[in-house]
Amino acid sequence: MTNYLVVTAMGSDRPGIVSKLARLASDCDCDIVDSRMALFGNEFTLIMMLSGSWAAITKIETSLPSLSVELELLTVVKRTSKHTPQNYISRIEVNFNGKDQRGTMKRITQFLADRSLDLAAVRSHAEETASGEQIQHVFLAINIPEKVELDKLEKSLHELAAEMSLECIIKRMQGIAAP
Repeated sequence: MTNYLVVTAMGSDRPGIVSKLARLASDCDCDIVDSRMALFGNEFTLIMMLSGSWAAITKIETSLPSLSVELELLTVVKRTSKHTPQNYISRIEVNFNGKDQRGTMKRITQFLADRSLDLAAVRSHAEETASGEQIQHVFLAINIPEKVELDKLEKSLHELAAEMSLECIIKRMQGIAAP
C-alpha cells in the first residue's frame, strides 16, 4: 500500500536546498509526487508530496529533523492520502488587476467561499509603477461544478471587480467556449 506525506520547508534562500531535500527523499526510498517552490523576499519555501511504503515514509519523518537543523529550515510534515479529484465541468481563470488596496484577497476569497467554489490555484503580487503607484495582480483558477451557472458567476465576478475598482479578465478553460 502506498502512503503519502506532505513536507513543507522554509528558510533563508541559498543554493543546494532542493537538491539535499530531493536526495533525502531518494535515500529514504520515497518518490516526489508533486512539488512547488517559491521565494518570498529572501525566504525559500518548498512544498512536496512524497509517496512510499509505510517504512519509507516513517524513515523520512525521522530523518528530516536533522537535515532541517543542518539547513536551518523550519519544516512541517503531515501524512495524507492520494487526492481524489472532484468531477468539475470546467475551469475558469480570473485575473484581477488594479490599484493595490488592503482587503482585496479577503473580499475575493470570501466571495468564492460563499459560493462553495474550489480554488485550483491562487497567485497574488503587487508591483510599483514608474509613477510610484502600487498595482496589484491577483490570479485565480477556479474549478466549476455542474450546479454553477457559469454566465451568472462571470457576471458576479465582474460586479465584484467593479465594486473594488479592479479590472477583471475571465478566461474559460477545458473546451468551454467563451460567449
